Amino acid sequence: MKQSAVSWLIQNIVEDQTIKAKPMSEWLEIFEQAKSMEKEQIIDAISEANKSNNRNVSLHSEQYYNQTYGGDK
Repeated sequence: MKQSAVSWLIQNIVEDQTIKAKPMSEWLEIFEQAKSMEKEQIIDAISEANKSNNRNVSLHSEQYYNQTYGGDK
């Protein structure tokens, strides 16, 4: 089972609190990675929904993400 972006981020926060504090630059990288994971999860979910869609309406997942969440933010 895949780990959600939020679960992954929380795991990193918990580990940081129990091991040693990360510098801000590492946290910025972690946040960007979590955002990238979230984007991939949203696109995958839409793609799966389109596969099981019985109607002839198809939504391009990358286009949906960009319209809904403003692209590569």
